[in-house]
Amino acid sequence: MNATTLTRRQQEILDFLKTQGVRFQHPPTLEELAAALGLRSRGSLHKHIQALVRAGFIEPLNHLRRGIRLVAQTENTQDQPESLMLPLLGKIAAGQPIEAISGDERMAVPPALGGHPSAGKHCYVLQVQGDSMVDDGILDGDWIIVEPRQQALNGQVVVAMVDGSEATVKRILQRPDSVVLIPANRTMEPMYFAPDRVQIQGVVVGQMRSYL
Repeated sequence: MNATTLTRRQQEILDFLKTQGVRFQHPPTLEELAAALGLRSRGSLHKHIQALVRAGFIEPLNHLRRGIRLVAQTENTQDQPESLMLPLLGKIAAGQPIEAISGDERMAVPPALGGHPSAGKHCYVLQVQGDSMVDDGILDGDWIIVEPRQQALNGQVVVAMVDGSEATVKRILQRPDSVVLIPANRTMEPMYFAPDRVQIQGVVVGQMRSYL
C-alpha cells in the first residue's frame, strides 16, 4: 500500500475515515459517507472508494452490505518509535476565539495518534481551553494533535485562525459565501465569517487526556 499514489480526494476520504469514522454507529454506506463529506455525486465517490479498495486501504464493498471498512493494518512494532516528540504550541480556545500562545516545549505522543505516518512528524500539540466541544468528547484541558493543513473537509474538526490572529478549534462548514465554525455544545451558537477571514491551520487527528 502506498499513499503517495492516491489522489488528493482519495487521501481526503481516507483521512476522514481514519479520523471521523467513530461518528458512525456502523461502517458507513456510500450514501452516508457522501452526506458526511458534503458530496453530491455518489458515482464519483464510488470510483474513489474502488481506488482505495484496489490500493488495499479499504475492504471490498461486498455489495455495500457491510458498509465501508478500513483494512486492519498490521505493522512491525519493532520498527515503530516509542513516541513522537511533537511541539507543544500552547493553548487554544474551545469557546470564543483567543490568541494562540506559542512555546518551545515538546510532548511525547503515541505514533498512532500522529495522523498519517508521512505527516506525523510535522504535527503539533495544543491544549484545549473551554467547553464548546464537549459534545464531541473534547474537554477543557485535553491535548489535541493537529496535522498542519490549509484545507479540510466539511464536518472535520479543525484549528482555524480568525482575522489572522485568533485561533479556535471547531467543526467547519465551508460555503461559497461563508465559513461556519460550529461548536459541539448545544448551549452555543455557530460562528459565521466571510471566507477571507478564516484560515485553516490544521485538522485534529488525535487527542489525549490526563486524569491526574
